[in-house]
Amino acid sequence: MATKQKSGGLGRGLGSILPDIDNLQVSKAVATPTISTIPLDKIEANPYQPRKDFAPEALEELAQSIRQQGVITPVTVRKMPDGTYQLIAGERRCRASQMAGLKEIPAYVRVATDSQMMEMGLVENIQRENLNAMEVALAYNALIDECQLTHEELSERVGKNRSTITNYLRLLNLPAETQLALSTDQISMAHARALVNVEDIDLHREILHAIIDRHLSVHETEEMVKRAKKRPVAPAAKKRGELPSQHAAAQSRLKDRLQSTIEIKRSLRGKGTLTIHFNSDNDFERIISLLEK
Repeated sequence: MATKQKSGGLGRGLGSILPDIDNLQVSKAVATPTISTIPLDKIEANPYQPRKDFAPEALEELAQSIRQQGVITPVTVRKMPDGTYQLIAGERRCRASQMAGLKEIPAYVRVATDSQMMEMGLVENIQRENLNAMEVALAYNALIDECQLTHEELSERVGKNRSTITNYLRLLNLPAETQLALSTDQISMAHARALVNVEDIDLHREILHAIIDRHLSVHETEEMVKRAKKRPVAPAAKKRGELPSQHAAAQSRLKDRLQSTIEIKRSLRGKGTLTIHFNSDNDFERIISLLEK
């Protein structure tokens, strides 16, 4: 193993957040006081890992590279009281190493609190993994809540402008359907930023579906939002056979819970239909999972 590895290679701020365990003897294959070779089966996943999904094709490509060249950049772990290790950064490398048939992996063994683990995992992933926008937003929010960081402090930690941090956090105000579309790359973050300003849920969904179905550009989306906001609001017309209050209230509750268009039709005799609209197969699965809870 090369002995010229530097902690600076771990990413901005990582070396300064966590101290090394200089005198820790993990195995006989220690190349430097700060890097050790440890068994993969003794490494537990980081519970604060912001990335939830790992593409199988990308993992296989990394595994093939590891078979040929080994693990070039050590993972980062902390030692637990029971002798196991908890991963701070490098879950993709661990998974790919297991796929490559490795039994051990080089690792930086460091001292870390739970909040530092969360912070380290986020910083490392943002620099190496290209998290999707929703994963970044959720991780930023967790850091602010759990580590009690201000937007300015978080900006310094991850090397991003404060306005960038704010724009990501605003994504958490989007309806669930829009967050799903963003996390599955049906819309871009720029599309989502335009939609953040549309608070009316029906209008919001109308524009979202237009973006997806008509492949609207960001500029076209922004223009559509502007035009939609200028529409005159028509007074609600009283319709014959209007839904009874309990049915209307149920329709409203379902709409809020499922973040989808709900239609209830009822005859004067009490018979009727309940229709739940969905936009895609993924949206269908999301709604089914909510109904099954």
